[in-house]
Amino acid sequence: MTAVHPEGPQRITAEQFLAAEPDALSSTFGDFEIVDGLVVRAMAQSEAHSRVVRRLAAALEDAREPAGPCLRVASDVAVRFADAEENPADRRLNIRYPDIFLRDCEPYDVNTVRDHIALVVEVVSRATVDDDTGIKRQLYARAGIPVYLIVHFDKSWEFIDRIEEYRLDWSGMRYMPHRVHRTALVLDAPVTLAITLDALHRP
Repeated sequence: MTAVHPEGPQRITAEQFLAAEPDALSSTFGDFEIVDGLVVRAMAQSEAHSRVVRRLAAALEDAREPAGPCLRVASDVAVRFADAEENPADRRLNIRYPDIFLRDCEPYDVNTVRDHIALVVEVVSRATVDDDTGIKRQLYARAGIPVYLIVHFDKSWEFIDRIEEYRLDWSGMRYMPHRVHRTALVLDAPVTLAITLDALHRP
């Protein structure tokens, strides 16, 4: 998700977020995330970004095994991460909308869904490279999400250059590089998947 700060800081507490109807907040802020209580509005994504998210989500859905554990794929769905350790109530809440995540089939709850995510994916854009490779990499690791994929485009921002795969180092709650996928994405956990990068980004 590409994010920009709105004109003038706007903040929201956890109580306000949880009490509001989802559509009410969207009609006020549009697409947004909340970072330490600050509302951060999102910009429209490129066609290439949307295409990669859609195709990768579909590939993950198809990779689920009927006899295996129950898994669900979500895209741009709210996930609450740990509150910031600040005293003011309007500077604590952290709500993110990952491009894709794979979770178990427990009932969805924005407050606890992070504990049920097995894999999370971010498809970078010009505005989110630092966020996706830095801040979110730390955020998702601290939440204990086992696998993190970062999809990087080439200089044209039309075609995938590589997909970086990170695995959680449980002793330090940080991600360690596992593999860089340059021609095809091949996963063995939490699902078995093999798909060429060309199939993900081809117009």
